Amino acid sequence: MMRHITKGFLAGAFVFGFAFAAPQKAWDGTYSSFSGYVLVYSNDLAEKAPPTKADRRASFAVQGAIAKTLFESIGPDQKDACGASTDLRIRARGDLSCTLYKPDKKNPYTCHFGLDLKTGKSIAGSIC
Repeated sequence: MMRHITKGFLAGAFVFGFAFAAPQKAWDGTYSSFSGYVLVYSNDLAEKAPPTKADRRASFAVQGAIAKTLFESIGPDQKDACGASTDLRIRARGDLSCTLYKPDKKNPYTCHFGLDLKTGKSIAGSIC
């Protein structure tokens, strides 16, 4: 009996191991498409206004696989971040901020970053 259980366990481990060890798409150096949004504005995000000639900024939001990759790349979670909870994990590095919102089954990962279009410098793309 024990021999059959051991064989069954080893067979199951082999099948699962093979499934998870399947090769991922090799990196080929080409750009990938992604889902995202952009907001062009002036002032700051807390008090945004229409863009002007003297003040133009862009806030970008990306979702999907690229947001998951970014989220996983910039850990660890910021447990004391504004809005962080068991449902909302937040990570940030420089002007890049990413969230994992567990209740959103369609697009749980979102990342924000921004650009000052007059200077070309990176700025935050979201606020609390």
